[in-house]
Order: sequence, then structure tokens, then C-alpha cells
Amino acid sequence: MKNGVVLVIIAVALALTAGPVFAGGGGEEQAAGPQKVVLRYTSLRTEDAERENRINAVFMEKHPNIQIKFEPIKNSEYDTALKTSLETGVGADIMILRSYDGGRQIYDAGYIYELNDLVPNLRSDFTANSVATWATEDGVSYGLPYFGSITGVWTNLEIFSEHGLQEPVTWDEFIQLSRKLKNAGETVLAHGTNEQWVLTETLLCDLGPNFYGGEKTRQKLINKEIKYTDPLFVKAYEKMKELIEFFPPNYQAIDYVTMQQMFINGQAALWIAGSWELGIIRDSGLEVGWFGPPVEKKGDRMQYAFYADLGLGLNKATQYKDEGVEFLRWVATPEHASLLANELPGMFPPLKVKFDIADPLALEIVQIAQRPDVDTTGQLMWEKLSRQEPSGATLENEAMQKFMNGTWSAKEATAHVQKGLDTWYY
Repeated sequence: MKNGVVLVIIAVALALTAGPVFAGGGGEEQAAGPQKVVLRYTSLRTEDAERENRINAVFMEKHPNIQIKFEPIKNSEYDTALKTSLETGVGADIMILRSYDGGRQIYDAGYIYELNDLVPNLRSDFTANSVATWATEDGVSYGLPYFGSITGVWTNLEIFSEHGLQEPVTWDEFIQLSRKLKNAGETVLAHGTNEQWVLTETLLCDLGPNFYGGEKTRQKLINKEIKYTDPLFVKAYEKMKELIEFFPPNYQAIDYVTMQQMFINGQAALWIAGSWELGIIRDSGLEVGWFGPPVEKKGDRMQYAFYADLGLGLNKATQYKDEGVEFLRWVATPEHASLLANELPGMFPPLKVKFDIADPLALEIVQIAQRPDVDTTGQLMWEKLSRQEPSGATLENEAMQKFMNGTWSAKEATAHVQKGLDTWYY
């Protein structure tokens, strides 16, 4: 890999897939010299603060009249904080938007600008599926695609080498590998059930698609051709329960940050999580590998969860629309894409134009999606099924937690989700 840098075209179908509280709108600060417009930029990724500040410093160097103030909020608190800030008129100028229904709710409430004319290259330079993730049915774009990510299984290479292990291909190989590690006294999986979203986003919709049928089944669910009580979903739930044997003691109390720290501190052999963790893992110095979700049997096509994760919206209440547009236009350039891909390795900007990915493992992760034996898919409940209450995402989160903690059976869990969706979607 010449100079450790590879020029790639990321054209995969992404749509197939405690920080400060909001405190007033954009303002101006008196610096040594001319006044600067301060654009407040909020995100749900507190862990990215240093990296985002480095990225945005490049923009500020070129636009000395604009200061980007990055104000992240804890993931689990973000949605409520964002909506409250917008309702009370103190929302940030630039905001991270969740994909599909999460972002659509912000647009439908009238809080963000339409971007078709404000970012001229949005539709030409971004993948069509990523554009559609933050657009209405009649083609109005309200979010600028920011990045997508992939879920799979991280491996501690030192532990793998110590026990002579190889990456599993099938589910049975995965279980056998896990049992070998457990019998050798290792903590196998850095996983817990304390936070509901972890169970859906990094377990059910990561490893589960190989059992419920991936993208084809997701589309059937969206189109009301099947229900969530379908045997395929029941089977996927039951397969996820097989992993409890390899969770750490007292796993019910383990939250996501604890999972993260367990793995990067070398206290577990495997971590079912997303490519978005690569930057933090690199900072830790841990030597890691990665494999995609194990298929049910050899010869099956891998269903690889590649998510259109986050977009950017521009607050209609901003005092600095022109400066906000200038920032969004910069985000839509190959320069920003290269900065993001390398400051936040494991995040993949959905541009069709060329940009650099320097980290070889990040490149390996995304190239799996381009293999001929791999199909990409997305989160089950992010598209259409979470547009109203009770949202499919909330129902699924509740169901997975009670199921994994032994309160409900797989059939009871899937029935809970379907009962909620029946009140408004079916």
C-alpha cells in the first residue's frame, strides 16, 4: 500500500443501508481583530470532539471570519435535547441529523432549511441512496449526508494469536471459537444489556440479518408484506440469545462505555460494534482485526450492515444562514471527506468523487461491502417504521432488552413490536 494511502471511490449504497446543554442561538465573539461569526455545531458523538475540532480548524483557517463551536451531547440524551432546544428557539446553527425518520421528524416540524439550492453538488457528488436518506418522497433534500458506518466484530489480535484462532466464517465456527476462548479463561465478548440501543444497533441488526434475510426482508417489512412476528425474526432473536453464554459476569449492568473500555483495555477478546470505533481503538494502541457477521452456513451470502448514519441540517432560526451554507458547502467537498475519513477512521463519507483513506483496516472494512458475495443492508426500524409513536425503534429496543435479559421469549418480544406497529403502521 504505497505510502499507506489509497485513493478510493466510496460509492457503496449507504441507505441500504455529557456535553454542554444547548444555550442560545449562534452569536459573535470579539477576538483580537475583526469580529467572528460563531456557528454552533451540535452532535451526538462526544467522543469525536478533538477530531472534529481538528477538521473544522481547516475550514476556519480558510474562513477567518467564521468560528465553528463544536458542542456534542451524549448519544442517549441527544434527541430530547435537540428537540427541546429547537422548540425553545435556542438550537445550534448546524446540527447532526439521524437518518431516515429521525431527521425527517426535524424537517417535518419546520426547523431546518431545504438544501437543494443551497448545496448545488449535493445530488451530483453524493451517492443516490445517501441523498434519499435525508430527502422527501418528492425529492426535497433537508440533510447533507455526513458519514456512514459499518457494524461487525472487532478482534483482539494478541488474544487471537495466543490461542491460535482464525476469524470465523460461519455461525457455528463463531460459537466454537467463543467457547474455546471461554474454556481458556478469557472474557469473550465485551457486551452488556444495560443500554437498549446497543442491543439493536450492534447486535440484532449487525449479526441478525444473516438469519432474518437481510435487505430483502427489511424491504418486505417496510412494504407490509410480512410482519415482525415472522419466523425469520423469531429465529434471529433466538440466535442472538446464544451469545449470552459468552457475555461478562453481571452483563445486565454493563453499558456501552464500559463495553468500549473493556475492549480497548484488552479485557475481552471480541467486541460486536461498529467501524465508528476505529479512531478510539487506534488512539488506545490496541492491535485489532475485524470480521463481518458470520453466515448461517458456508456458501451463504453475507448480509453486511452498512448504515447511512448521520447527516447535517441547517437551523432555520440561525442568524447566520450564509455562513452556515458556506460550511455545508465545504463539508460537501473531497477535502472535507479526506479529513473526516482519516481523522475519524471507520467513518465513510458517501461521496462518489475520489478522496483518501489512509488506514488499511478502514479500507479493509469498507471493501468487504464491495465483495461479490456480500449484500449490504440497514437498520430494520430506521426507515418509515419510526415516523410515528410508538416508534418501531423504541419498540424494538424494549423488546431486545427484555428478551436478552430473559423477561420475554423471542415470540413475546417480536409480538410486542408488532402490536405497537399495528396501532399506526399496519
